Amino acid sequence: MTKKSFFLLSLTAIIWGFAFTAQRVGGGYLGNFSFNGIRYLLGSCALIPVILLFEKGATDKKKKKSTLIYGTITGCILFTASALQQAGINLTGSAGKSGFITGLYLVLVPFFGMFLGKKIRPITWVAAALAVGGLYLISFSGATTFGWGDGVLLLGTIFWAAHILIIDKAGDQVYSIRYSCVQFFVCALLNLALIPFLETPTLSDVRMALIPLLYSGVMSTGVAYTCQVLGQKNTDPALASLILSTETVFSAVGGALILGERMTSGGYVGCILIFAAILICQVDPKLFQKLRKSNR
Repeated sequence: MTKKSFFLLSLTAIIWGFAFTAQRVGGGYLGNFSFNGIRYLLGSCALIPVILLFEKGATDKKKKKSTLIYGTITGCILFTASALQQAGINLTGSAGKSGFITGLYLVLVPFFGMFLGKKIRPITWVAAALAVGGLYLISFSGATTFGWGDGVLLLGTIFWAAHILIIDKAGDQVYSIRYSCVQFFVCALLNLALIPFLETPTLSDVRMALIPLLYSGVMSTGVAYTCQVLGQKNTDPALASLILSTETVFSAVGGALILGERMTSGGYVGCILIFAAILICQVDPKLFQKLRKSNR
């Protein structure tokens, strides 16, 4: 993994973490499909000037076709995952707890990857176990009940894991920024198409949720998802998912600072475990081989 990829994935995790707080606040004014529809439409539009600046000269027809195909597929998966996440956040009423359950995709990614022929280093499983333990301490200390909202979020982790693996498969076959734009636009259309049948948002509701919408749309969607696509290039998906899972740390921080949700002493221990897990995965196995040789 390059320093650039590590930085981009870490930045994604920070932005996503605080988005749990924005989604919880915004969900108090708008229904799930209204919030996500506007959010992803804003994210798609925010990328248009970026495309004109960095990918205006895209001429590879095969790559354009792959961008459209993969973008549509991940857009559908993103629609399902984000709908389940938004519903789960509203039902649980806790940004930190929602972050924990969503973060469980870090265990599913290497598990699914095995069935796709990916080789997983044993140390990755150790790191994943540490991270899950850390996520538990952050979000469930003093609140061990498991409700309907938790189940909805848990179901969503399957789709978040699939999202990461398909982005990994797309790799260099797509134009990264255009790919992000397509998946957001598809996701937005699916959400907006359901609003007339399931929800009745008003302009007043949209105005009240404007700040959460702008953060979730421009930052969490437009900026963070693009950083994810760029950061995952040439990066093992299991390692990428582990770094992205640190969003839970920042969801707990955002919940504490903005919503007044408390973090227990166990929560701070959880933060340490998660960052320890990331450091473990960053260690190059060849380093130990060099150390052994030097000691002989």
